[in-house]
Amino acid sequence: MRSTQQFSVTLPKDLAAWVRAKVASGEYANESEVIRDGLRELQARDPAMENWLRDEALPSYDAYKAAPKRGLSLDEVKAGFAARHKRAAKRD
Repeated sequence: MRSTQQFSVTLPKDLAAWVRAKVASGEYANESEVIRDGLRELQARDPAMENWLRDEALPSYDAYKAAPKRGLSLDEVKAGFAARHKRAAKRD
């Protein structure tokens, strides 16, 4: 019994070209390997995203809903990111 199943996949031209380029570069032996690798990455990412949503995003949202005045405005968030980026650039 086969441990694989054949599928027919239709890709947009830009993705098809990208898949062919991956094979042409020698990074993958064939197109199926590129698709399998991408699906494995997606399979691994989904649980990680679910965990992040459950463990970090939802508690943060709940905390904001409980005390909206403790939240930050968009300008405050942007300023915080800019300051963090500036500090990181100084370390490099």
